[in-house]
Amino acid sequence: MNSTTVRNLLVRGMLAGLAAGVLALVVAYFLGEPNVASAIRFEEAHSHEHEMEIVSRSLQSTAGLATGVLIYGVAFGGIAALAYCFALGRVGRFSPRATALLLSACALLAVYVVPFLKYPANPPSVGNPDTIGKRTTLYFLMMLLSVLLAVAAVILGKRLAPRWGTWHATVAAVTFFVLVIGLAYAFLPVVNEVPKDFPATVLWRFRLSALAIQCTLWTGYGLIFGELAQRLLSPRPAAVAPPAQATPVPH
Repeated sequence: MNSTTVRNLLVRGMLAGLAAGVLALVVAYFLGEPNVASAIRFEEAHSHEHEMEIVSRSLQSTAGLATGVLIYGVAFGGIAALAYCFALGRVGRFSPRATALLLSACALLAVYVVPFLKYPANPPSVGNPDTIGKRTTLYFLMMLLSVLLAVAAVILGKRLAPRWGTWHATVAAVTFFVLVIGLAYAFLPVVNEVPKDFPATVLWRFRLSALAIQCTLWTGYGLIFGELAQRLLSPRPAAVAPPAQATPVPH
C-alpha cells in the first residue's frame, strides 16, 4: 500500500471517527448524563466537604462532554485507520468494507469489552481516591493484555488454518483467547469499592450506558469508515454510455 493511499485512509478514518463521535455524543448525553447526575447528587448528599466548582456542571455536561467525545473520536479514528492499513489483506480475503467492520468488532471486544468485564466503569462517588492510580494501572494492564492476546489469537489461527482448516483453526484461536483471558480474570486483583448504600439501579444503568456509548462509537466507525474505504479502494466502474445510433440520411 503506497503512502498516498495510507494518507487518504488516515484522513477518512479521522472523519469517520468524528462522525462516530457525534453518534456517541448523542448516546452519552441522553443515556449517560442522567446517571452521572444521579451519582453526583448521591455524592453531595453523603459528603460533608463541599468544594468550589472550577467548571460548572452544566458546562461539563454540554461543551465539555462534546469536546472530549469528539476529540477522542478523531484520535481513535486515525489510530484505527492505521491499524486498518496494516490489517487489510492480512486477515483474510475480505472486501475493504467487511475488513473495516471486522476490525471494529475485534477492537471493541479487545480494547473495551474484555477489560470492562473485569474492571467495569464506575460513576462519580464510586471508588477510593487513594487507589485511583492502582485501578487505572490494572485497567490498562488488562486492556494491553487483551489486545496482545487478540493479536496472538489471529496469528495462531492463520498458522493453523493450512493444516486444520479455517473453521477448526478459528475455534482453536478463540478457545486460546478465552482460556488465557479467563486466567487473567482469575489472577488479577479484584476491585470493589462501591459504597454499600449506593443505588444499584444507578450503577447498573451507568455501566450499561458506558457500554452503549462504546458500542455506538465502534459500530458507527466501522460502518462509516468501511463505506469510505470501499469507495476509495474498490471504486465502482463508471457507467459506459451506449453508442449513439446513426441517423439515416434520406436519399
